[in-house]
Amino acid sequence: MRARPIDWLCLTLVIVGAVNWGLIGFFQYDLVAGIFGGMSTMASRFIYILVGAAGLYCLSMYHRVWNRDRDIDVDTVR
Repeated sequence: MRARPIDWLCLTLVIVGAVNWGLIGFFQYDLVAGIFGGMSTMASRFIYILVGAAGLYCLSMYHRVWNRDRDIDVDTVR
């Protein structure tokens, strides 16, 4: 599976979201809200939407990786 630029962008956004949730869990600090002026600002909401959409997009990576691994297994059996 060759990674496309959108894959890298979405993976980066998912990591940003994971780090943000880690900070919320450990320190009760929302980094996105801290940078963009609160949870309800348009900028923060836009970032939250991008991270959520990136997470949904990353679900498609499971399908692509599974198909790639299945193709490799079929090739090794032959």
